Amino acid sequence: MSRLFKNKIFLLILATLLIFVFIVATSSRDSKLNWISNILSVPLSPIQKFFTSVGNKIDEAFSFLRDIEAIKKENEELKTRLHNLEEENRELIGYREKIKELREALNLKDIFEGYDIIGANIISRDAGNWSGIFRIDIGSKDGIGVDFPVITSSKGLVGRVMATDITSSKVVTIIEEESSVAGWIARTGGHVIVRGDMSLKDEGLCRMDYIPVDVEIEVGDVVETSGLGGIYPKGIVIGKVVQINKTNNELDRYAIIEPAADFKRLEEVFVMKNRVNNDKIGCVEE
Repeated sequence: MSRLFKNKIFLLILATLLIFVFIVATSSRDSKLNWISNILSVPLSPIQKFFTSVGNKIDEAFSFLRDIEAIKKENEELKTRLHNLEEENRELIGYREKIKELREALNLKDIFEGYDIIGANIISRDAGNWSGIFRIDIGSKDGIGVDFPVITSSKGLVGRVMATDITSSKVVTIIEEESSVAGWIARTGGHVIVRGDMSLKDEGLCRMDYIPVDVEIEVGDVVETSGLGGIYPKGIVIGKVVQINKTNNELDRYAIIEPAADFKRLEEVFVMKNRVNNDKIGCVEE
């Protein structure tokens, strides 16, 4: 028994139990032990304050944990809302681009009367022919046919449809070697030929030949389609003169043309469908 009383833990537990029994016994106002409570209240006051403080700290800790859980829940809700808003924003941007495309098509219809303007997306480019030939996502089911002109939204000439299937079409651009366009120098007049050139293709440039002797040309001159040849209507911008090369023979002079279409950044195009002559519509796949 003496060993028990020497054990400090046992004594602490015993003292705690005695204090608890005493508190219960003196909790009633009519208790005869209240005088003892009054005497012991002074020395026991620090102990009571300690337990009260510990209890408050525990309550604060649990309250803090509850607040953390609430913040986590609110954070997840905000993340979900942000994700939904981002999705809505992407959809709105898509709608805005579609509206812009429709407006551009309407503007082109006003410029080129007698043509339906059909928007298309570039879906692939031929291997080894990075910017010269590509495929678009409209075909014969959309009324697209061979040799239909292809332009940009800013009225720049891209090229023509060279083959079609039901759902897609292959387009050859004006920088391809086999491409040839009847042109017109807008500032001074004069019929010319703009064609693709193997040595210029990688730079995205064209060559302008057959420049009349009496036609003055300068760097910066704009070249448009002349309407001759039966493929391209008059007034489509081919590009501008960036270099003039002269030889001893004036008839052999030629110029380098920078196309109005930026083939390296081209993603969307417009196909011009002649309302009058649609004889070439059909599937002609290479």
